[in-house]
Amino acid sequence: MESLTQEVCPNPHAMNNSAVDSGAEAYLEFMKKYSCYDAIPTSCKLVIFDTALQVKKAFFALVANGLRAAPLWDSKLQRFVGMLTITDFINILHRYYKSPMVQIYELEDHKIQTWRDVYLQYYNQSLISIAPEASLFDAVYSLLKHKIHRLPVIDPDSGNVLHILTHKRILKFLYIFRSTIPTPRFLQRKIEEAGVGTFRDIATIQQTATVYDALSIFAERRVSALPVVDENGKVVALYSRFDVINLAAQKTYNNLSISMKEALRRRCCFVEGVIKCYPDETLETAVDRIAQAEVHRLVLVDRHDDMVRGIISLSDLLQAMILSPAGIDALLA
Repeated sequence: MESLTQEVCPNPHAMNNSAVDSGAEAYLEFMKKYSCYDAIPTSCKLVIFDTALQVKKAFFALVANGLRAAPLWDSKLQRFVGMLTITDFINILHRYYKSPMVQIYELEDHKIQTWRDVYLQYYNQSLISIAPEASLFDAVYSLLKHKIHRLPVIDPDSGNVLHILTHKRILKFLYIFRSTIPTPRFLQRKIEEAGVGTFRDIATIQQTATVYDALSIFAERRVSALPVVDENGKVVALYSRFDVINLAAQKTYNNLSISMKEALRRRCCFVEGVIKCYPDETLETAVDRIAQAEVHRLVLVDRHDDMVRGIISLSDLLQAMILSPAGIDALLA
């Protein structure tokens, strides 16, 4: 993959305009200076699935290894053809679940390739990857433009997957070096003034709703997490896509009619808690909180009643910190 730095910048004067904020320019230069290879951890876990593997076994393997996704290898084509993610698990459950009394044969018996044949009839989704020498700026652009959460880093010479780059890993890499980079002035703005995040038509779910209701929202709204609210609209928990994979771990995916309250009670492994932020806090505080907690999003709530006001995701922060100073809005591309 060739560098996108010049290709995607529609405003050749963007850097000149942002030069008044030396911190914003420094962030941009930092992301262009360091490569995807630089952000790969010294030690990390990578699981690869053959498309001939049963879907059920693949999801059990994800759970056993604490992973959210894995690259897919096609033995016939002798190349990587895609990714198996929690989204696939959600779509399978949402598409084929009928009742607690009916076994989901498609999950029990289908091979990954069978599911891909069904899925790709509706979604033409090719594998998006990046080369290790490409810049982190290019990686951020690819993640946000294609609205994906995992970007395989593939060695162009060997064709091997070296790592799966994520929003969280990129922000963590930037956060590690934050003391060496001037802080952009825009990070001192209050969240309610900066407009970074989603503040309208927020997808939430009641405690009394079912797990299947949550899957429907995930599938139809394409959101990655749902604030769970009580009868007064107060946020009490967060139910994310990663929670759904726990249904495979507990082998309870045949009963999706249980309430969200019961599903939350049954969670027995590490879950991402509700990490909150408030409208009058700064963007810098939001970045610190999401990086230190190592979560994927913050729930913006009112200080007085904990009512949900918005969601600030890693995508929102990377757009504001990296692409916006370059005059690029990949979230709208």
